[in-house]
Amino acid sequence: MKPGIHPEYKASTITCACGAVVETRSTRGSFTTDVCSACHPFYTGKHKIMDVAGRVDRFRKKYATAGK
Repeated sequence: MKPGIHPEYKASTITCACGAVVETRSTRGSFTTDVCSACHPFYTGKHKIMDVAGRVDRFRKKYATAGK
């Protein structure tokens, strides 16, 4: 490998919106993320309700007669 052409690989901290913190190494440095394995529904097995205030029902009601 040629010396001097590779980026600096330094210690970094990844912080999730849920509060989980992961220490790793990266060329990017420290950053935040919205989801991680501690809070993502796929890993936790908990389903979050995405239909807030009946948006899907309101959409279906609005466009129920559009295709007929």
